[in-house]
Amino acid sequence: MTGPADSPQSQPLAPPPAAPPVVVITGQSGAGLSTALKALEDLGYEAVDNLRLSLLTHLVEQASDRPLAIGIDSRTRDFSADAVLGELDRLRRATGRAVSLLFMEASDEALQRRYTETRRPHPLATDRPVPDGIARERTLLWPLRDNADVVVDTTQLSIHDVRRLLGGHFRLDTAPSLHVFVTSFSFRHGVPREADLVFDVRFLDNPHWVPDLRPLTGNDAPVGAFIEKDGDFPAFFDNLTRLLAPLLPRYMSEGKRYLTIAVGCTGGRHRSVFVANRLAAWLQTQGSRVGVAHRELDRSGVSPEPAHVVNRETR
Repeated sequence: MTGPADSPQSQPLAPPPAAPPVVVITGQSGAGLSTALKALEDLGYEAVDNLRLSLLTHLVEQASDRPLAIGIDSRTRDFSADAVLGELDRLRRATGRAVSLLFMEASDEALQRRYTETRRPHPLATDRPVPDGIARERTLLWPLRDNADVVVDTTQLSIHDVRRLLGGHFRLDTAPSLHVFVTSFSFRHGVPREADLVFDVRFLDNPHWVPDLRPLTGNDAPVGAFIEKDGDFPAFFDNLTRLLAPLLPRYMSEGKRYLTIAVGCTGGRHRSVFVANRLAAWLQTQGSRVGVAHRELDRSGVSPEPAHVVNRETR
């Protein structure tokens, strides 16, 4: 005889599946909006570009079973920053779906160079110089940038970098996890704009001043051995991991899915490369999904892939 504890009514119910996410993409013309929309489409989102605001809620309700990536920018007929923010608020209340606002931007210099190279007029400066359109659009879009869930600055990013970043933020994973991307860089070429955390390792002994080590990189064992002999390195790395260990679960609990950690030195070839590799290896032991790259080695054509860390995306 079946007891009450074994009855179907007593069995715990599985939680209902989460509604597919909605990502609204906006930002500056020339900053990579089309690239972002295509990247999300490749991730499995249904992509819709240049949608009229008045149709936004209707589209989301009609596609309740599909993840959506929707492009809305200054070309849209009924576009205004306040109207977009108001429509997003109504959309969240009406559908109950997770709606993220992605904002794409770039520096004025980068945008002007891109328009010069393509010889296309700026949509807000068809009868005036491109810089006027860029300035006008930046002012128009500022409230959206200020309220965006994710801001991606493409000034120094390649198409591959943009796709990597968006994949980290918006991948359609069933199991929640924190994806950490570690990159080394040279301070003389600027801090990566996408970095969430930046660590300066210029205090470590510099292999650049050792003639036999100068042509090598932080991927090479002799360089690593030299850095590890620095008396301050063990304590520094221990303190670095002790700082990060409690942060990772807190980022997860706050809903953050993608974290970029940048490690910099003077030339971006020795100390920062070695420390970034060591940090990526440690992060793997913490259960994070880890990607690693070396900005200056990528630019110079030197192989960025160390033997002990799989480049880009690993578990």
